[in-house]
Amino acid sequence: MRYLYHLPLSPYSRKVRLVLSEKRLPFELKLEKVWERRPEYLELNAAGTVPTLLEDSGLVVPDSAVICEYLEEAYPDTRLLGRTPADRVEIRRLVQWFDGKFAAEVTRNLVGEKFMKRLLGRGEPNAAALRVGYTAIKDHLLYIGWLAETRSWLAGGDLSLADFAAAAQLSSLDFVGDVDWTVSPSAREWYARMKSRPCFRGVLADRIPGITPPDHYADLDF
Repeated sequence: MRYLYHLPLSPYSRKVRLVLSEKRLPFELKLEKVWERRPEYLELNAAGTVPTLLEDSGLVVPDSAVICEYLEEAYPDTRLLGRTPADRVEIRRLVQWFDGKFAAEVTRNLVGEKFMKRLLGRGEPNAAALRVGYTAIKDHLLYIGWLAETRSWLAGGDLSLADFAAAAQLSSLDFVGDVDWTVSPSAREWYARMKSRPCFRGVLADRIPGITPPDHYADLDF
């Protein structure tokens, strides 16, 4: 059996879950509380981060970027990294945008401050960080909306890993009610298309003790 070690609110874990499901690759989720620093898990992933993929063969693939590249090479029937070098450049650019810039400016300042700090016992959220996060997400939503208005999908004419990287970040934020979808109707329409895909069913079914997602979170009609 294929296993994915994850945390429910980790956008990187969500990205890999979506890609696995889009490629129709069966897997079983294993919750990994990374703050416990389990020796058995550190043997699989010395960085102690999630996600980590454990293949049936025993191959261990750590880190969401490495996992997604591996899945594209090992299971190419459903292509998510484009067909031409130019396609792949734009897809990878946007994946890095959402995995890096968006995560640092938005997700870390909102989900990280409000929920991960509590889990890790690191005190109350930093008000300045929250303000930065709420300001930054508006700009990012406008950018996503512009991409959605000018292209069929975020990176071009085809659904790609860029869409899943963006949707994973937003789904984590949407779960905790931190996305103001009125900022960009185009971004909202694109996200509605994403979460209507069958691969999103598992993510939309997630529930976390102590957190109640907004009513629209799992509503395919928004």
